[in-house]
Amino acid sequence: MKIKKILVSQPEPNNPKSPYFELARKYNLKIDFKPFIQIEGISAKDFRHQKINILDFTAVIFNSKTAIDHFFRICNEMRIVVPDTMKYFCITENVAFYLQKYIVYRKRKIFHGQSKFQDLIDVIVKHKEDYYFVPLSEPHNTEIPEMLDKYNIRYKVGTLYRTISSHFSNTNDFDYDIIVFYSPSGVKSLKENFPDFVQGDIKIAAFGPTTACAVEQEGLRLDINAPNPKAPSMTMALDEYLKEHNRNCK
Repeated sequence: MKIKKILVSQPEPNNPKSPYFELARKYNLKIDFKPFIQIEGISAKDFRHQKINILDFTAVIFNSKTAIDHFFRICNEMRIVVPDTMKYFCITENVAFYLQKYIVYRKRKIFHGQSKFQDLIDVIVKHKEDYYFVPLSEPHNTEIPEMLDKYNIRYKVGTLYRTISSHFSNTNDFDYDIIVFYSPSGVKSLKENFPDFVQGDIKIAAFGPTTACAVEQEGLRLDINAPNPKAPSMTMALDEYLKEHNRNCK
C-alpha cells in the first residue's frame, strides 16, 4: 500500500514554501501537524530560585531555537542586558541563524556544529577558558552535561522551560501511515497517551540520535531516521523513503 497520511509531531510551518508542503504535493499526501509536547516557560521568580546569575557567564550553549527564545525571554523579564562580548555556541547553523531574532548577528561571536553535539564540543574545547551557561528543558537529556564533563568544560545548567505531554483523545488520532518524531519527549507522549499502542504497519521516523534511541527503547520499530549521509533533513529522508516505498508498491 502506498503512503497516504503522515503525522508530524511539530506545529504546522508558517512558511508556505516549507519542504513538507512540497512533499505533500509531490506524493499526493495528507500531512497533519500535531505537537506531541507543549513547552511551558518557567517564571523569572522560579528561575531566581536556581541562584544563577547570567552575567557570570562568558558563553551560552543553545541546543534548540526554543532554548534561545526562553533565554532571551528570561533576560527581558529580569531586565538583564546581555553584554556584546557574550559568545554563543549553537548545535547547528540553522539554530545559530535564529539568533538574528534577538541580536545583531554579524557583531557577535557565534559558533555552531553540524548536527550532533559531538560536532559542537570540538569547537567548545577550543574555548576552554570560557564559563558556559546551558539553558535546557525539564526534563532533559543528559548527553550535553556528560559531554561537557568529559572534556572538563566549566559550565552550569539552568532550567528555563518545561516539556509536558500533549493530550490526545483516542487512538483514532493515529490512523497514519507514518508518524514523525522530533524529540524523545514526543515518543514518551505517544506512550503516555496510548499505553497499548501497537505499531503494526505504521512507519516511524525519528530526527536525531536521541530521538531514534527513544523510539527503540519504547520497543517500537524505527523505519526512517535523519539526519543521515544521504539526507541531512527529515523531509529529505522522507522523500528518499517514499520514492523507494512507492516504487515497490507498483
